[in-house]
Formats: sequence, C-alpha cells, structure tokens
Amino acid sequence: MYWLIFMMVIIAGVLLVVYMVTEAFQNNIQYHTFGFNNFPKSFNKLRLFFISDIHRRNIHSSIIKQSLGKVDFVIIGGDLAEQGVPLTRIDENLRKLKMLGPIYFIWGNNDYEIDEAKLFRIFKKYDVKMLRNDVDFLQSKAGEKIAIIGIDDISQEQDDLHKAMAKISEPCFQILLSHNPDITQKMFDFDTISFILSGHTHGGQICILGYTPYKKGGVYKYSDTIQLVSNGYGTSLFPLRLGAKPEAHIITLK
Repeated sequence: MYWLIFMMVIIAGVLLVVYMVTEAFQNNIQYHTFGFNNFPKSFNKLRLFFISDIHRRNIHSSIIKQSLGKVDFVIIGGDLAEQGVPLTRIDENLRKLKMLGPIYFIWGNNDYEIDEAKLFRIFKKYDVKMLRNDVDFLQSKAGEKIAIIGIDDISQEQDDLHKAMAKISEPCFQILLSHNPDITQKMFDFDTISFILSGHTHGGQICILGYTPYKKGGVYKYSDTIQLVSNGYGTSLFPLRLGAKPEAHIITLK
C-alpha cells in the first residue's frame, strides 16, 4: 500500500514539473488600454510593446507576428540577458524586436553580468536607445511632448530618478521605466509621473496556492499614477513557472 502511495506522489511530482516547464515556455501577449486626463490630445494615442526579464529565452516568432504593425515602439524593461547567455542570442532577440519599431532599453540587475562593451556594440547595431537616469522626449506636430524617463536598476544603487526628472523643464505627460517596481517607494508623492512600467519579480514565478513573497504581475494604482508590473518573459535559475505565466504586453495610452 505504501509503495503505491509513494509511486502516486512521484508521478504527481513529475506531472507538476512537466506542467511548470510547459507554462514557463508559453508565449502570451497581454493587451492593455489606459486613459489619462493629462494625455496630450495631439498624440491621439501611443502604442507600446513592453517586454521584460527575457533572461535566457529566445523570443518566439509568434510574439513578433502578433505584434507587427500594432505598436509605435518597443520598451525592454531590463534583464535582457544574464551571465552565460550567448551574445548571438541577445543579437537575435534584438533583431526580432527591431522589426516592431525603435527600441528603448533600461538596465535590470542581471544585465550587469554581461560585458557592457559587447552589449553596447549590439545596441549600436540595432540603434537601441539606452536610458540610464535619462529622459527622451516624443514631440507631436502640435509641439506637445511626452517624456520617457528611464532609470538605472535600483539594486545597483546607481538609480537617480530625480536627477533624470530635473531634465524635464516644462510640464508634460511622463512615463517612467524602472526595472524594479519598488521604485514607487522612492517617489515623492509620485511626482508628476502618470505611468510606470516595471518587471523584475517575474510575478512571483512560482506561486503556491496563489501566494508568493514577490510582487505579483498586474496593474497597481497610486493616486493619479498607474503602474504595470509584468510577469516577464523568461525565468531565473530554472525554467519553471506556476501561477505566473510569462507575458509580453501591447499597451495603448490615450
């Protein structure tokens, strides 16, 4: 009797691991639309493709095919790679993302495991706009602006949100890119930022009965600020997920 129970436990464990591996390699796109009272009317709308925490994964061609023609530009929210990821894979992932539009990149904690000089050469090849405590501006024909603020990863203690924001000389719609969602703890009354994009936690990656000690993926609201935290696309350590499916995002702001 005991050996039968033991075998059933082993089989259940194997099936669970198979399920977790299968879930880890899914290719899901989440669609979001957010409206803001202060969004500049002359832009009509802004469409973003957001992906974070790619780590060791190859971006599947189905993700690109589903997104072609649907976005204005791409945002990589950190952890494009990690130690041991071949440069050829990083190159190929950026080549695919470039098919969707211009690319913005912010640093995640694992990106520091890659030789910066080699990473910069690939960025130059695909004209990747790196934001490191810096701001880039989009401007409509009517002269209205949208500020895209990108900060260094806060775990490296090189982040400086307010240094970046000091480069904004006039009121405008502001989007903050921060790999770590805990940036909200460093914001002063959320400044004048309307929208935040983050990743890092993988949505918990493995949630037991819905519980995880890490911030879950989803939409969070703070006063007049909306934060989208992604489950991310890849995984850390082992390619296993449970209750936190991998995802990329197509986001419409209006």
